Amino acid sequence: MELPAVNLKAILLVHWLLTTWGCIVFSGPYAWANFTILALGVWAVAQRDSVDAISMFLGGLVVTVFLDVIHISIFYPRAGLSDTVRFSAGMAILSLLLKPFSCCLVYHMYRERGGELLLHTGFLGLSQDRSAYQTIASPEVPADPEGRGSIPQGY
Repeated sequence: MELPAVNLKAILLVHWLLTTWGCIVFSGPYAWANFTILALGVWAVAQRDSVDAISMFLGGLVVTVFLDVIHISIFYPRAGLSDTVRFSAGMAILSLLLKPFSCCLVYHMYRERGGELLLHTGFLGLSQDRSAYQTIASPEVPADPEGRGSIPQGY
């Protein structure tokens, strides 16, 4: 399945707008977590070739999915819901629902920038891929100047 080509700026704009509206009700830690991650997204836009910037933004988006669930479930107002409170909570929930899709799009951008999947079969054990192995010693065996070969003298 081919993911649609979406600009990182569009993802940031949508999440910034939804986070701003969500902060009407959920301020404090919700705002800090989401605006910090959006700042990492601005860094990823500014440095288009940086794998570090896009990976930090991707990791932050994944973390804020869990943090948003906690914030919304703890601080959701139970009584006296005005239209403004319902709108703000709805925008925070919509932002939460869009984040997994945004993570997929940002992961696609991460792979385009040269990022690799960190979880491979050799992550916890020995890896079978030895293509990156390079010896420290020289590849050639030094020649024996006396021409004796590899047999020790005492035999």
